Amino acid sequence: MINISFPDGAVRQYEQGVSALDVAKSISEGLARKVLAANVNGQVWDATRPITSDASLKLVTWDDNDGKNTFWHSSAHLMAEAVESMFPGVKFWVGPALEKGFYYDMDLGDRKLSDEDLVILEKKMNELAKKNNLFIRKEISKPEALQYFEAKGDEYKLDLLQNLTDGEITFYTQGDFTDLCRGPHIPNTGFIKAIKLMSIAGAYWKGDEKNKQLTRVYGITFPSQKELDEYLLLLEEAKKRDHRKLGKELGIYTMDDEIGQGLPLWMPNGTIIIEELEKLAKETEGAAGYKRVVTPHIAKESLYHTSGHLPYYADSMFPPMEMDGEKYYLKAMNCPHHHKIFGAEPKSYRDLPYRIAEYGTCYRYEQSGELFGLMRVRCLHMNDAHIYCNKEQFFQEFKAVNDMYLKYFKIFGVDKYVMRLSLHNPEKLGQKYVNEPELWKETEDMVRKVLIETGTPFIEVQDEAAFYGPKIDVQIWSIIGREFTLATNQVDFNSGRKFKLEYTTKDNTTDIPLIIHRAPLGTHERFIGFLLEHYAGKFPVWLSPLQVKILPISDKFMPYAETVMQQLKQAGVRVEIDERQEKIGKKIREAELSRVPYMLVLGEKEVAENRLSIRRQGKGDAGSQAVEEFVKNITEEILERRSAE
Repeated sequence: MINISFPDGAVRQYEQGVSALDVAKSISEGLARKVLAANVNGQVWDATRPITSDASLKLVTWDDNDGKNTFWHSSAHLMAEAVESMFPGVKFWVGPALEKGFYYDMDLGDRKLSDEDLVILEKKMNELAKKNNLFIRKEISKPEALQYFEAKGDEYKLDLLQNLTDGEITFYTQGDFTDLCRGPHIPNTGFIKAIKLMSIAGAYWKGDEKNKQLTRVYGITFPSQKELDEYLLLLEEAKKRDHRKLGKELGIYTMDDEIGQGLPLWMPNGTIIIEELEKLAKETEGAAGYKRVVTPHIAKESLYHTSGHLPYYADSMFPPMEMDGEKYYLKAMNCPHHHKIFGAEPKSYRDLPYRIAEYGTCYRYEQSGELFGLMRVRCLHMNDAHIYCNKEQFFQEFKAVNDMYLKYFKIFGVDKYVMRLSLHNPEKLGQKYVNEPELWKETEDMVRKVLIETGTPFIEVQDEAAFYGPKIDVQIWSIIGREFTLATNQVDFNSGRKFKLEYTTKDNTTDIPLIIHRAPLGTHERFIGFLLEHYAGKFPVWLSPLQVKILPISDKFMPYAETVMQQLKQAGVRVEIDERQEKIGKKIREAELSRVPYMLVLGEKEVAENRLSIRRQGKGDAGSQAVEEFVKNITEEILERRSAE
């Protein structure tokens, strides 16, 4: 008998060789029908794989990310089986699960896939799925594996085998399809109930343009047709909300080849949004005791050697420029400059916590293929700040930063979020991470304690920390469910020593401060990209580039329109008059398309009564108000930064 430990602490005994699926059946048949895979001693396994010794077990379902990954990777194999039945002799490279769905790269020889072929493949996949074929795992020796793929003339799988040794090679078979794969897979194809092949693309083998271009087919599957239908509707909504499309339509930003890839130009409307976000940050940070600083866009090479960024981060920095016999780099991060500000004057324990902030401009050399609208750029304006504190102050300071996140979430209507606690990998100390195992444990425990004691939702992820300490990446979801990495909150136990930063303690000795790097609003670029999609371009009034559009029915009402505009401008409202000699219906339609929150229609009655006919964007007629009443109401709405209704 072996002992199986469950996440709730319970321990049960089972016969040696029991599978996770057997365990699920012993609990309930309903649970067994939901199990896609199993987490056994921290590793994701097939639910049908025998467990031969004592183990911790977590049953994995569709509700788990590991479940979705297993489901989608298995779907890639199902698609490969369908492709092979249509195109005998096809050769496959890799077919991973993605954040949403999967793809498989394949060599079809001289044959080309069309959109019509995708429809046929979908039908074939559905036929194969209904056969409920088992995914069968088989351990195989390297000589056997080589012989198998040599017989097929498959150079792609033979290449994969070069880096594998006996004991780590497995084949998976379902139906008539066999592939080299480490798994895991779902129990059988019958779990796959809804299939959609999304697109065809080209992909160079191993990502190298010198190699042959393969055909890549993207797809997605679900355990039910309802979930697929909902996903496709969400996808259509996401296309409408694409920040690149909305950014162009609303005059937020533009890109220009002569400026360069990944270097956005902010247009007047986008600049207004930037200024409003900076105003919010300055108010919030001022109230929290931050002092503002400004630092240059370049620095000498020696600064980044001191910080350690050059050895760890050089690939993401622009190449150096030489002046006066010195190498200078465009600033990729603000922290080294802030450390120099802290160290410029003597500090004592009375000065701590010392908080400094700026919206610093940074430049990062993102690869061309990774650039994506405002989400991945090469010039970014970061809501950056650094807090220098002692260990006793750390809990409160780290908590205060998290509280700032929560305040912003409320303002912007972010209801779903999670803190992603990124930890180091002990096996990479001295390579990817600073070689200080005790400090890593201490600081990771400190961050974890804050999250647990404040009831903050978080998940832990290994091998994603900054090189100088653990960090929190803030994951948020837009209204339509799209996930974004908004910002970061990092602990740094290394830079204080590197930069020889110190303060005088109460005992008149010296100590090195802990440093917290934080950026609650991330960068203008990513955050405005998120907001465009989150609001579908319909910004709340306080953030909208144009807040009011005055629509006179004819020219004879222009003097009244001018009077109303001046009253609104004096109150600080962003307002314009549509002076065109167009029908009022057309003016309203175009103001609606421009996502202006308020439209004021002015005609004979409004002039006579000194009132305004008000329309709200997307909601139509909002009644009539006196001018003074409207000015008072809208200024209160702006001042309170009310969320979009």
